This record gives sequence, C-alpha cells and structure tokens, in this order.
Amino acid sequence: MSKLTAIYPQAVEHTKIKVIEDMNYFLESKESLPSFNQYLNDRGHYLEQIWINVWLNKVTNDVPKNEKKEFLREKGFEVQGVDRKLINKLFRDEMREYRPFKVLEWTKETFAGKEEEWEQRYQQAKADFLKRQEMNRLAEVRYTISEKIEEIAAEMLENGYAEFYLYVRHFTAKQLDADIKNNVKFQNVDTFALEEKLVDEGHFNPDSYTTVAKFFEELTGDIHKTVHWGRSLYEYQTYFFVYASLISDYLSELIPQKILEKLPLELKEQFQETFGEKLSTSFIKGSMTDLFYEVEDYFIEDIQEEYLSDLLKIAELPFDLTVHQQIFEKDFSERERKKAEEEAELQRKREKEEKMMEDIFGQEYNPSLGRRVRYVLHIGETNTGKTHHALEQMKGSNSGLYLAPLRLLALEVYDKLNAEGTQCSLKTGEEEKIVQGASHFSCTVEMFHEKESYDVVVIDEAQMITDKDRGFSWYKAITKANASEVHIIGSRNSKPMLLQLLGESNITIHEYSRDTPLEVESKEFHIKHVKKGDALICFSRRRVLETASRLQSDGHSVSMIYGSMPPETRKKQIEQFNSGKTKVIVATDAIGMGLNLPIRRIVFLENEKFDGTRRRLLTSQEVKQIAGRAGRKGIYDVGKVAFTKDIRMMKKLLIQEDEPVHTFAIAPTNSVFERFQRYYRDLGTFFELWGKFNSPPGTKKASLAEERSLYNLIAGTEIEARLPLMDLYGFLHLPFSKNEPTLTRQWEDTMYAIIQGTPLPEPPFKERSLEDLELAYKALGLHLLFLYRLDERTEAIYWERLREEMSDKVQDKLKTDIKNFVKKCKNCGKNLPWDHSFPTCDACHNAKYRRTRYGEDF
Repeated sequence: MSKLTAIYPQAVEHTKIKVIEDMNYFLESKESLPSFNQYLNDRGHYLEQIWINVWLNKVTNDVPKNEKKEFLREKGFEVQGVDRKLINKLFRDEMREYRPFKVLEWTKETFAGKEEEWEQRYQQAKADFLKRQEMNRLAEVRYTISEKIEEIAAEMLENGYAEFYLYVRHFTAKQLDADIKNNVKFQNVDTFALEEKLVDEGHFNPDSYTTVAKFFEELTGDIHKTVHWGRSLYEYQTYFFVYASLISDYLSELIPQKILEKLPLELKEQFQETFGEKLSTSFIKGSMTDLFYEVEDYFIEDIQEEYLSDLLKIAELPFDLTVHQQIFEKDFSERERKKAEEEAELQRKREKEEKMMEDIFGQEYNPSLGRRVRYVLHIGETNTGKTHHALEQMKGSNSGLYLAPLRLLALEVYDKLNAEGTQCSLKTGEEEKIVQGASHFSCTVEMFHEKESYDVVVIDEAQMITDKDRGFSWYKAITKANASEVHIIGSRNSKPMLLQLLGESNITIHEYSRDTPLEVESKEFHIKHVKKGDALICFSRRRVLETASRLQSDGHSVSMIYGSMPPETRKKQIEQFNSGKTKVIVATDAIGMGLNLPIRRIVFLENEKFDGTRRRLLTSQEVKQIAGRAGRKGIYDVGKVAFTKDIRMMKKLLIQEDEPVHTFAIAPTNSVFERFQRYYRDLGTFFELWGKFNSPPGTKKASLAEERSLYNLIAGTEIEARLPLMDLYGFLHLPFSKNEPTLTRQWEDTMYAIIQGTPLPEPPFKERSLEDLELAYKALGLHLLFLYRLDERTEAIYWERLREEMSDKVQDKLKTDIKNFVKKCKNCGKNLPWDHSFPTCDACHNAKYRRTRYGEDF
C-alpha cells in the first residue's frame, strides 16, 4: 500500500503540530505557570483523539479508491459492486487500528522533566496571547473608523453627487475629444465574430451620434475577455468597456481625495494616534469598496444619456466648478426639452398608429355572425359517424362544399360521392378534377373562398381551428361560409369554443358516441405480439420505415402511412390494408385525421412525439384521436388499444375528460389587406404591423413565420416591385414545405420567371432514393400550385400525370427499399432493438457521457 506508507509520516508530523498548538492555547489561558503533569491531567483525553482524527481524515481523502478496495479485499471483505460510502466506512474502521501513533508517550518523552523549557514556552504563549489581543483591539478600532468613513462617504456622495458628476463629465469629455480626433472607426460586426476581420472606415464623424451611448457602441479594434453566463469568452471590445473602466479608475482617485479633505479633524487625529500614521486616501478607498460598485454605475449611466455634442463643447474648457455647473444646467434643460418633444412626437405617432391598426384590423376578428345561416354542429369522438351524417346532408342539397384538413381526405370524399352517384369535383391547390355538370366540390380547407355560394358547406375536423399555423383557415371557413346551411364537425372539447364563436346564430347540435367501445390491454406490447388488423403508431417517417422493415423480415405484410408520403401512395397503401392484401399497418399520427380503416387494435409504439421544438408526452386529445381509429362497426365490435410502456398513465390520458379549448387562430383576410393598402403598399410593413397587432381575447395570431421567411428572399427585388401586394401574398402563402431548401429555391426561381414573362422552370427532381422521390413529388406539387394559381389548367394536366407516375415510383420504391431501413446505431452501426428510443446504442451513449463528464470531449 504505497500511498499509506507515504502519508503515514505526514500524519505523524501533523499530529505533533496539533499537540504543540493545543499546549500553547492551554498555557496562554493560565494566570500562573501550570506544571506539565497538570497539562497532561487536563488535556490527556483530547491528546488521545488527535491522532485518530488526523489519520482518519488523511487516509479517507488521500488514499485512492482502488487501494482502499485492495486493502479491504486482503482483509477478506467482498468489495465488488459495493457502494463508495460503504467502502469508505469499512476502510476507516480498519484504519483505526493501523499503526497507531502513541501521542501521550511522544508528548511525555518530548516535554517531561524540562521545567526551564516548559516555563519559556509558558512565557512565549502569554506574550503571543497579549500580542494577539492588541492586534484584535487595533483591528476593531480600524473597523470602527472604516465604518464611520463609509457612512460619511455615502452621505457626501448622496448630497454632493452633482458636484462629483461635473468632475466626471469634464474628464470624460476630454477623453472623448481625444478618441474621436485620434482613433479610427471600424465597421460594425457581431462582437463575438472574431473570425471576421475588422474594416477601417476612416475617422469618426461626431455628428453621426446623438448620445454618448451611441458612440460607446463603436468598436475600439481590441479584443477583450468577458464573462457571459459564468463562461469566460473573448469578443471585440466596444468603447463602453473602455470608458466604464476609465470612469471607475478616475472615481477611485477623485472620491477618496475629496472625502479626505472633508473628513472631521478628530477622526484623522484618532487614526494617527492609534496607528502612528496619517489617514491616507488608500485607507479611505479600502473602506468604501462596496460603495464604489454602487455609485460608479450611476455615473456611467448618466454620462451615456448626455448628448455627445454637449460634452465635446466643454473638452477644451478649463475646469471651474461654477462655470461647468452653469453649462451643465443649461445643457440638461435643453436635453429635457428635446426629450419631451420627442416623447410627444412618439405619442402622436402611437396614437396615429393605434387608429390605423383599428381601421385595418378593427372588428375583423370579432365576428358578428347574425347572418341567415343555419349552423349544424356534429360533435363527438373519433370514428362515430359524424362526417358520414354531415355528408349525407350535403349530398341531398343542390350544391355543396366539403372542406377537409388533408388532401387525402378531400380525395377520399371526392371518390366516395362520385361512386355513390353525386357528381363532385376536386380542388386542392395542387390538383383539380372538374366533373362536368357537378355542383358539389371536395376541397382542402385552404381552398375556401368566401365569395362562392353553396346550399350546404361541410367543415371537417373543426378543432383544428386552434392550430397556430393552419387554424385561421377553419376560422375563415366557419365565419365567412356563404351558405344556407353550414355543418361543422369537431371533437367534444371544441364544442364550447365553437358555440362561443357562433354566438347568437341559429345552431343545431348533434352529439355522437362510439358504437364500438375501446378497451386498453393490460399487458405491455411487444412486436412479437403483432396480429392481423393491428395499426402500429410511431411519430417519425424513419421509425415507420424501420418498424415496417422489421415486420416484413418477420414475415408480415405491411402497409405504411406517414406525412411526407404522396396522397396517392397513401391511398394505395390504405387500399391494400382494406382489401386484406396487407395484414398490418404502420403509421404516424396522420392516421388519426379522418381515415376510416378496418383496424382491430391501435398500438402506440411511442408515448412521446417531437413537436418541432422538443419531445413531449402526447396530449389526451392526441391519444383519443389516434386510439379512436380502433374498432370498425360490423368488423370489430371492440376497439383494442395497446401501449409498450406506462400503460396506467396512457390509459388515464385516453379516458380523462378533455379541457375545453377557447382559443382559435386568426390570420390576415382579403378585407384586412384591402384596408392596409389605404396606408401602405409593401408587405414588409404589413408583417411589422401584424407583429404589433394585439389579437382579441380568445384568439391567437398565426405567426406568418414561413411567409416572412419567403418574403425576406425577395424583399426589395423586382418581384416585390412588379407584383400587386395581394398577389404577392398569395404566392407567399402557397401551401408547400418551406423548410425544404430545394423547394424554396424552386419557388424563388418560379417567381422570377412569372414577373419576367418567361416559361416556368421545370421542377427539379432526382430518383435515386425514396427520399429523392418524395421530394420530387413535392416539387411537382409546388409546380402545380403555381400552374393552377396562374390558371394554366391545360399544362397542369401533363404535370398531374407526371406526378401520378412519381407516386407510383414511390410505391414501387417502398417495396424494394424497405429492407434497408434496419434500425442501427448512427455511431457504430450496430443493429438496435425495434423499440429502442434513441439513435445511438447504449454503449456509444455511455462512452460519450463519460468523455463529456470527465472533460475529454470538449
């Protein structure tokens, strides 16, 4: 045990020092010289403990864990997997008897019988004690004087701040004058962007700055160290840091000197009498350290509010307190007058803007629905026949409009109505299928136009009105529908909000309950339990493909549904499941939106989903919406629901009563844009005003983040210059995946072609992988969005056919490529279990954690 051998003599020496310290404290407390034996009688019990305390602390802290384990193992202890605290306790217990140092014997051998030395030790201990007492007395006097100085200084600064400020003002003015005349101006950059080389822009122009604060934002050209959130970082230095330091140093000399001049004479005399020296500015500075930190910020803040021109005027003026006081009072008065004028002007602008905002947005989002429209609410859980009953009413009317949340649902209703003998046309933005003589339309909700009139309008999945990005489309359809009868289909928790929105309108409510009950399985699901009619739910395209691959390798025939899958491909996948060609379906939560499938059991492979910001637990409404797809009347009398973990918690989400929603999303309407154009003509200003607009209670504004990001690409270009505002917004608002760089570039190229009158560029696409084909499908869809918006219907026929072919290629690629989607660790490539929740294996994760934890991965 090399470490024990090394630290043993150290512990012995430390123990001897402790004994001598105890002896000195014992002697200094006695009025007369005690004998050595008296010391042993009084302190012997303590001396016995000194060695144990010193030794146990030393071995606990200094001996490595592996040596402790080895020592204990040799003593016959089992140490494998034993807790660290228990290891320490066992080791300390063993160390109590390890080569004990006999303190009493050493003390007697060293000091017994040496009366002369004992008396000298006593005299020295008493002298040290008296010296220490005198030092404590002087320290107390010093502290009392220091407190008094701080108290006087605080009062002087409070009453004489204005005078001190004049000194600081003149000092700063001279420094500013020198810096502006002698230094160069650098082009502004992010101060932390040290990789950017600073560009010299020549001399400063003092007229470019109103306040000193604006000049302080300029870069000095140097780099300095700062602390942000506890981390030391380097950044380009601004003049603020330079002047904060200069003013602080100046005050630390000025204030102590002025205070020393005005301190009471008796305080100065007390200091000299006590310490034998004159009271100095350095002592005063040390007495008011905390006070400095408080007041220097006030001086720096006040300096920054000054007009730069006012300070530059006094830079060359010799300092005279009275003269500078008069100048400052005049400058301050003028500055306050200008501030008042600026504030009054700002107030006038605010009032003008508020009036304009009221005119533009006004009551647009406080609808008064006192129109001659009958509203019929179909309220209930998923899979209860709500949509069927509403469509039956629409079929019996002379003209009707069905508004769907998804293009696939619009396509499903279009097929259904035509198959049942009701002629129906399809409009989704990316495609139009016009049936000659049809007076019924099936559309996505974004295709709604308030000027078109119908006998019956059916609005599906109305709870989507709360969606922050798309909800305004439902809001517009519900509040602006031009029809004799409007059927609104929604979840139970949307009922209070819909009634609030419709107000005093003529409303009929139909409530629906499930004919097939839902039953939660008590056992956790494993993939080996999969059966015919199961729908396995996960929340990413990758997970869908990996799970489907695993199932196929186990001999199951599988259909797939995920968000980026072309609707035609989805339709084929669904048809295969409906016809029995596939026995199992693997899907994202897209399955929960209106798709009617013969599902025996819904299986949640995950209880969490990524919502664009973070991974979070599913909401009760999400669980209900998805689980509700289980059970199909006439096929399965009971709908089964299974989970892979946390069954009790997830069951609670499924059965709990949902909180009613009262907030719906709003977005700009045509009438809003029409009123806006009375004041401005550019969309940049519109986005700015929309950001300032406070939406009415119970509403939330659409962020318009995607529209803004596209607008930033073409702001100030000929596209903005040549297109009418509402036309331009219409193009910005086209429904495509704006987070795909390829599609964004396609959009921009097409916009330039439109304003330049050249043929639209062909959509870019590759066909190497499944991802390429899915992106190509989206590119064709965007191209069709433009064609239909430009009324190029004839040309659109060709591109629709090409898109159908692309959908077929996606379907074929799914069959061939699905084998490649085996779940593997992204670091080492090791195959992962089907239900592994993370992209890396446990070994790689633990290795990364260890490197990060112990500082090897920085």
